[in-house]
Amino acid sequence: MDIYKELVSELLPEGLLTHFDIVSLTQEENHKLKIHLEEKNIPPAEYIKKHIRANGFLPETEFKDFPLRTKLVTLSVKRRRWLLVEENKKVMRDLTINTPGTRLTSEFALFFKGLTR
Repeated sequence: MDIYKELVSELLPEGLLTHFDIVSLTQEENHKLKIHLEEKNIPPAEYIKKHIRANGFLPETEFKDFPLRTKLVTLSVKRRRWLLVEENKKVMRDLTINTPGTRLTSEFALFFKGLTR
């Protein structure tokens, strides 16, 4: 299965696998492909020095019509959240930044812009 994940990683927006793992690939009706992505358990850098722990996932978000040679592909994305223990505050990584000087490519930033809609 690893060779398939490597192939799929080449089809995804650049930089996506920095924060996400491909957890599965499923074939759906009419030869549609569904790629399941899950955010890695790496806390956001701004909270790294605080007492933080993983606190589950946000509801799954799906993106359809990601083209792959005339086949429909669905990206099923699970974003992670963390708990700042002392503050009892839930936080998540800010993946919507697309300002100059960031490490996100414009393709990657545009992809995540859809997560906030």
